[in-house]
Amino acid sequence: MFRNYLKVALRNLWRNKAFSAINIIGLALGLAICFLISLFVIDELSYDKFNLNADRIFRVDADFNVNGTQFNASTTPPSMASILVNEHPQIENAIRIKSNGKILVKKGNGTLSEDNCFYADNALFDVFTLPMIAGDPKSALSQSHSLVISENIAKKYFNTLDVIGKTMHLDNATDYKITGVIANTPPQSHLHFDFIKSVNELPDRNLTDWSNVSYITYVLARPGVTQNEVDNCLKQATKKYAEPVLLRDMHSSFSEIEKNGGHFRFVTIPLTKIHLYSTLTDEQEPSGNSEYVYIFTVIAIFILLIACINFVNLSTARSAGRAREVGVRKVLGSNKAQLIRQFLIESIVTSCLAVIIAIIVVILLLPYFNDLSGKQFGLGRLINVWSIPALILIIVTIGILAGLYPAFFLSGFQPIKVLKGRLAVGFKGSMLRDSLVVFQFATVIILIVGALVIHKQLSYISNKKLGYNRDQVLILKNTSTLVPNAKNFLNDVKRMTGIESGTMTSCLPSLANNYTQVFGKDAAFSKDQTMALATWSVDEDYIPTLGIHIAEGRNFSKEMLTDSSAVILNETAAKMLGFQQPLNKFIYGPGGVPFHIVGVAKDFNAGSLHNKIPPLVLKNSLDNGAMAFRVETKNLPILISEIRTLFHTKYANMAGQPFNYSFMDDEYDHLYRSEQNMGRIFISFSFFSILIACLGLLGLLTYAAEQRIKEIAVRKVLGASVTNLIILISNDFLKLIGIAALISFPIAWWGMNRWLQDFAYRTSISWWIFVAAGLLAASVAMITVSYQALKAALANPVKSLKTE
Repeated sequence: MFRNYLKVALRNLWRNKAFSAINIIGLALGLAICFLISLFVIDELSYDKFNLNADRIFRVDADFNVNGTQFNASTTPPSMASILVNEHPQIENAIRIKSNGKILVKKGNGTLSEDNCFYADNALFDVFTLPMIAGDPKSALSQSHSLVISENIAKKYFNTLDVIGKTMHLDNATDYKITGVIANTPPQSHLHFDFIKSVNELPDRNLTDWSNVSYITYVLARPGVTQNEVDNCLKQATKKYAEPVLLRDMHSSFSEIEKNGGHFRFVTIPLTKIHLYSTLTDEQEPSGNSEYVYIFTVIAIFILLIACINFVNLSTARSAGRAREVGVRKVLGSNKAQLIRQFLIESIVTSCLAVIIAIIVVILLLPYFNDLSGKQFGLGRLINVWSIPALILIIVTIGILAGLYPAFFLSGFQPIKVLKGRLAVGFKGSMLRDSLVVFQFATVIILIVGALVIHKQLSYISNKKLGYNRDQVLILKNTSTLVPNAKNFLNDVKRMTGIESGTMTSCLPSLANNYTQVFGKDAAFSKDQTMALATWSVDEDYIPTLGIHIAEGRNFSKEMLTDSSAVILNETAAKMLGFQQPLNKFIYGPGGVPFHIVGVAKDFNAGSLHNKIPPLVLKNSLDNGAMAFRVETKNLPILISEIRTLFHTKYANMAGQPFNYSFMDDEYDHLYRSEQNMGRIFISFSFFSILIACLGLLGLLTYAAEQRIKEIAVRKVLGASVTNLIILISNDFLKLIGIAALISFPIAWWGMNRWLQDFAYRTSISWWIFVAAGLLAASVAMITVSYQALKAALANPVKSLKTE
C-alpha cells in the first residue's frame, strides 16, 4: 500500500510541476535558513560545556558603585581564591589566572608575536578540563619559569609533541622550561590557552590587600552547592576583608555606601553563561549576546513557518483541482483515513525533496554565512552520528505539520457534491488562508523594520561626533619592547614627513581601559568626598594628536615643571566632584598625594557607545604601552614602510621583533563587530523571507487567476481594460498586506526599541522606517501580483471561453 501511495504522490508532484516547484523551493529555502541558524545557535549555547564540571564552576566578578562611580570588571584580589578554599567548606577548589597579553617568542633567528598567554595556579587542571598530552598536571605549574603549551604551539615551534624539558625564550628576556603539553582548547571556550606560565613568578601573588583587583578567580563549588550559596560565601569574605580597606582608604563602611545608593560586592557568573551573558569590557575574548541567539532562533522559526504556510495555502487553494479526484476515490471505496495517508505521504515526499535541496543550499551558503557570523563552520559540523536520524525526524515532522490541515481539508469533501459540481472550493472564501498570508507579510515587514533600524544605528555609530578625531590615526602596539629607547623612537617617527603629531600611551579611546584610581577632594579623604575615577596616563601631545577639545584651562606643557603633578578632568568628572570652577583646584590620590587641575576636557566617548561617558582623569605621566600618530593619507604605505624599517634597524634590540600596527577607525569599528554582523544577517534573512513569501503569493495568484479565467474573459469582452483587470486581481492581496502592516508596526517598534536600550547613545526609530518597510513589502508583492495578473489579463478571451 505504501508503495502505491508513494507512486501516486510522485505522479501528482510531476503532473503539477509549477505547484511542486514553488512548494519545494520555498520549503528548501526555509529549511536552509533554519539549518544555518541552528549551527550558529548550537555553537553559541555550547560554550565552555566541554568542561566536565562546567555546572559547578563560577567566575567571580567585581561590581562596585561608590559615590556614584560604577566599576565592573572580571578581576578580584590575589588572596580571594585561597581565602574561599580555606575558610568556606562549600568551595572545593579555586584558581587564579592573569592575562600576560601579547608575548614575543623566539623562533630561529626571528621573533613571533603570540596571544593567549596566561599566568595560572597549578590547580588550573583540577578545575578546567584541559587534557594533558605530555607532562604531569599535578606539578606542571608548581615552579617559577615553568611553561605549559598547547598542541598547536608545540607543533608550530618544534614540529613534535615530544617537547618536555625543552626551553622557549619569551619576551627577549627569559628562558622557560616546558613542563606540559595540553590538547588544543575547543573553539567553544571563552578562554583559549596557548601558553600558561606559573603564577608563582608574579610579585603580587601573595598580596592580601583587597584594594588590588588584578586576578581572575574561578571557583569550583562542591556537588549540590548552589550559586546563591557561593555568593553568600563571597559576601562574608568581602565583609571580612574588603570593608577594612574601604574604611582605611575612603572612610566608608558598607552600610554607609549602601545608604547612599551604592554597593561594594563580588558576584558570581556561571562558567557556561560567561560567553553569552557577560557585558564586561575586560573580557579576554569577544563575548556573544544572548539576545541575538534568541532573536535568530525566533527568526528561524518564523521563516520556516512562512515556508510551511506556503504549502498549506497552495494545497487548499488548488483544492478545486483535486476535488474530483477525492470524489472518485471515495466512490471507489477509499475511506477518509486512506485519503489522509495519501495526502500526508505527498507532503512528506515534498518535505524530503526540500530537505535534500536545503542541504545543497547550506553547503553553497556556508562560506557566506561564516563571513556574516564571524564563525568558521565546516561540513564536519553537519555530518555526524546524529545527522541521518535528525534529517529523518525533520522530514517527517515538517511533512506532517505542513500537510496535516490540507490532508483533513481535502479528505473531507463529500463525493456526491463534488461529482455534481456543487462544491465551492478554491481560492475564495478562506479566512484561514487570508490569515496565513497576513502572518507571512507581517513577519516580512518586522524583519525589514529590524534591518532598517540596525542599519540606522550603525550609521549613527559611524557618524557620531565622539569628542575626538579617530580618522588618520596610526596606532603602534607593544611599543613597551622599545624600552629604554621608546621616547627616542617616538621622536624619530614624529620627525618623518607625513607625521603631524604623535603620543605615547596605552590608554586610547578606541580600546577598553578599566584602570581606576580613588581620588578625594581633600587630603583626609573625608566621607562622601572620595570616588573611584577612570585614570589614564598620557603625555602633553595626547590631546592635540587625538583632537580632543579643552573646555576650560589648558593642556599639559613641557615648559611647566609643576605639570608632573597636574591632571586634566573631563566634564563628567568635574561635575561628579562638585567643582563649579575646577581650575587650579586640587584633588588627592591615595596617601593624600595632591594633583592640581590645569584643565577640563570636553567629554569624549571612551570605548563603546553601549556605555555612558565615564568620569575621567588624565594624568601627566609616561606610559609606553602603545603609540599613536596623526598621519597624512598621502603616500601612507611608504610612510608605514619607513616606520617599520626604523623599528627594525636603528634599535638593535628590535631586530627580528614583530611590527604591529592598526588604525584607530578600524579599532573603533571592531567594537561593533557583532552589531555589524547582526545587521548583515538581518538583511539577508529579510531578503529570503520576502523571496519565500512571494513564492507563495505567486502560487496563490496562479490558482486565483485559473479559477477566475472565465470571469476575466467575460469582463474583457465587455470592455474592461488591462489596468482594471490587474486591479481586480490584485486588490484582495493588497488589502491583506495593508492589514499585515498595521499588525507588524507596533510589534516591530517594541522589539527594536528594546534592542536600542543596550546603547547609551542611540538613534531614534523614525516614522519613515515603517513607511519604507511597508512600501518595500507591498512593492515586491505588487511586482509578483502584477506579473501574474498581467498574464491573466492579456490572455485571449476566446480561448478562455472555449474551455470546457
